[in-house]
Amino acid sequence: MLLIKTKRDSLLKPLQMVTGIVEKRQTSPILSNVLIQKNDEVIYFLTSDMEMQIKAISKLNNNQEQNFSLTVSAKKMQDILRSLDVDAEVSLIRKDEKLQIKSGKSLFNLQILPPEDFPIITTEDNELIAAITLQQNTFKNLLNNVQYAIAEQDIRYFLNGVLLAIENDELKTVGTDTHRLALALTTIQPANMNYEVILPRKTIIELGKLLKDNEEPINIEIFAKRIRFSFSNIVLISRVIDGKYPNYSRAIPDQSDIFFDLDRLTFLHALQRVSILSNPNELLRGVRLIISKEKLGIICKNNEQEEATDEIAIQYDDDTIDFSLNITYLFDFLNNILVDTFRFSLVKASGSVLITIPGKEDFKYVIMPMKI
Repeated sequence: MLLIKTKRDSLLKPLQMVTGIVEKRQTSPILSNVLIQKNDEVIYFLTSDMEMQIKAISKLNNNQEQNFSLTVSAKKMQDILRSLDVDAEVSLIRKDEKLQIKSGKSLFNLQILPPEDFPIITTEDNELIAAITLQQNTFKNLLNNVQYAIAEQDIRYFLNGVLLAIENDELKTVGTDTHRLALALTTIQPANMNYEVILPRKTIIELGKLLKDNEEPINIEIFAKRIRFSFSNIVLISRVIDGKYPNYSRAIPDQSDIFFDLDRLTFLHALQRVSILSNPNELLRGVRLIISKEKLGIICKNNEQEEATDEIAIQYDDDTIDFSLNITYLFDFLNNILVDTFRFSLVKASGSVLITIPGKEDFKYVIMPMKI
């Protein structure tokens, strides 16, 4: 029985949008599958890992075949479609409880599983707490500007995600591993409320892949235990991490004793040079910074007593200050926040560094000092 006949990309493009969350090893075989549903001239592709669900929607032009619903291996179908010519015409045929994918003289038979066994995540049983709309590129930047600062596999599970906070007319994202913290914000339509949710790392990764760098809208709906993102013919539903996020505002200094501006690329290239002789151990990979009259000294050493030094001219005319930071934390900022100039501030009391963008109040990055 012919299910559908269409161009390859009508199937491949939406399928590629949803396969990112399909893992090789699943607790249930059906979670390796994609749920495919055709409803008149619209075809849906849906995957789930029980924590997150992605649905991509594709419109079919003048398609008269009957509606259907089935599940089939997501990776195998993706690999098959990728192997075909870009302009190939593809037929999906159901025969003897198998899905046939036919294109020209190529024919593939895949096992299918019942669609009614596929676990679909819904939000119908959850009360809607908040709903906001903003541009996709704005939200993508909010996530990109903080995601590198979150922890990896910390037993304090709430540190493994990004905080999404609505505070009246501001939407904030925060990432921290307690050794450094990144905050980004944008203004939104006043919500007359304060509410926070924590997004899991996997959700942030998928949003980073799927969000476009344009002004098309994204609708965000927050529920008690889930969050739903709707954009560009995609609906992503994710659980939120249950836990109390640290009071991030206390970690951000109100004022700085010393500050000067640095050219991002000049500082990045200097760090790259001296890091050649830095300690290979990620936790001990520090860089020594010496602020003195009109210059910033940059020094790296390793366990073999080898040393590299560099120097950058700065506008500073005060006492010499000598301190150390984790060089990886600096690289994370320099490689993710693509600005020309940033402001480097030092708080003497705590020894922490505050990095901001001159003339902007929508980004802050705090790094705690380290001993090397």
